[in-house]
Amino acid sequence: MESMPMSPPAMDGNTSMNNSIGDSPMMTPMTTTNMQMSFYWGKDAVVLFSGWPKESLGLYILAFFFIFLLAFAVEFLSHTPPNKLSKSPIASASIQAVVYAFRTSLVYLVMLAVMSFNVGIFIAAVAGHTLGFFVVKVRALTVAKGTDSNEV
Repeated sequence: MESMPMSPPAMDGNTSMNNSIGDSPMMTPMTTTNMQMSFYWGKDAVVLFSGWPKESLGLYILAFFFIFLLAFAVEFLSHTPPNKLSKSPIASASIQAVVYAFRTSLVYLVMLAVMSFNVGIFIAAVAGHTLGFFVVKVRALTVAKGTDSNEV
């Protein structure tokens, strides 16, 4: 049995198989920012957009509150019962589908922000989810208690 050659067959004079990966124009390294791959604390974070919050304490605090509000909105939209605004099932389902798409978009934005691995942003997301859940549950329990007291 004959063994197969280990090197590729020779090509015509215009092509060479000996190019390294770095020589290929499609494989050129992109400019990258220093992406953190473990949790860290500090204002030097990249949250959702390249260059934001730009090592600025004020913009970092703004990013913190923005993520908090996004997470709060996710919980609020997740646990709020749908309103019956229309008698038509198609119109009602369409409204619910738009709200669902908006909520899903917010969920993905919060997830991407948490993937910055910044502890402050992580805390903002968890606090927003927690407070949003709390507000919705207090509202639901208040409504349920109000309907229970009307029955007695």
